[in-house]
Amino acid sequence: MRLNGFETFLANAGLRNYLFVRLRTDTGLTGVGEATLEWQERTVQTVLHEWVEGRILGRDPFDIEAIVGGMFRDQYQGGSTVMTAISAVEIALWDIVGKAVGQPVYRLLGGRCHATIPAYANGWYGGVRTPAEYAERARSAVARGYRALKFDPFGTAWKVLDREAAESAEAIVAAVREAVGPGVRLMIEFHGRLSAGAASTMIRRLERFDPAWCEEPVAPECLELLAEVKRSARCPIAAGERLYTQADFYRLTTLRAVDVVQMDLAHCGGILAGKKIAAMAAPQDMLVAPHCSIGPVALAACLHFDVSTPNFLVQEAFAEFDVPWRNALVGGWNPIKEGAFVIEDRPGLGLELDEQAIAEHPYVANAFPSLWDGEWQTNFTQDRREESSRSGPQPDEA
Repeated sequence: MRLNGFETFLANAGLRNYLFVRLRTDTGLTGVGEATLEWQERTVQTVLHEWVEGRILGRDPFDIEAIVGGMFRDQYQGGSTVMTAISAVEIALWDIVGKAVGQPVYRLLGGRCHATIPAYANGWYGGVRTPAEYAERARSAVARGYRALKFDPFGTAWKVLDREAAESAEAIVAAVREAVGPGVRLMIEFHGRLSAGAASTMIRRLERFDPAWCEEPVAPECLELLAEVKRSARCPIAAGERLYTQADFYRLTTLRAVDVVQMDLAHCGGILAGKKIAAMAAPQDMLVAPHCSIGPVALAACLHFDVSTPNFLVQEAFAEFDVPWRNALVGGWNPIKEGAFVIEDRPGLGLELDEQAIAEHPYVANAFPSLWDGEWQTNFTQDRREESSRSGPQPDEA
């Protein structure tokens, strides 16, 4: 069996443009991956066709280590763009291998370690600003079955928080905690906004609300500063979504800079790279919770990783707060059930692209807002979902 076809597809999903990859083999099998990268989807698409495609056509899709390892070696400059392109192909290769042997991918990664895949909701707070609005939306998310919620209460903060901004953030967290009670886990998202000193100060103010973790409190490349913040915190710290290489994660884990490692399989090299990162984290008593704020194919890869990884903790869930046509892009696949994910035993990843649905939602330039522009709060996921549901196609999500 050899790879003999390479296709890419762009589809708008409100806040983001999803970039999908489909590989074909001379036996007729296909495999899908995802290469979505905010603001850079067309750039990644170019890299896929100009640099990746020629390196994989004619190869045996079972040779994942050799194919992907060669691209890691040859990328030279590195960075998120090329790593996202490589990751998408790696995921698609696993899909082909699973189909070829008639098994779901997770069974090829060590089999089931977890009976269930718990989820935490993200994207539920789009369009809200006041503590009361956050509280109302949090109650709605919990009513869907979620027992964990993530949110950014910091507006457009950068490096420092003045008194008013700090008090506002604290009031939002307080309102959410009161609304959902002590049994719901709260993940406080910093988006790398603050300096180490400001982050440590803010975390101390928020610890009384018992956060499940404080996420990416400082800029992602500042691992020594992240370790400094962790040493001063009494609540767990999470980070890793904007790291791209195994060397980055080696530094993160050896510094013990976090309690929870959040590799993104669509950017760090794919599923097997994620397993290697989880293996680095395990001896340091770190858990893993893959970041996944993009589309359904990337999510499918995460679910197969999650259920087969011993130190997996919880999976990010955007799907119910995305545009109404999200699941139609992959033929109606919808794995979320009352705040947890269910993985079916279909060969490969378990989903296929719907070309017609993709064509109905063409690319939109600069769809993703800057997190340091006040408009990001207005244009965040749920608000875009509600706007799109009024004006766009509304296929059945079930």
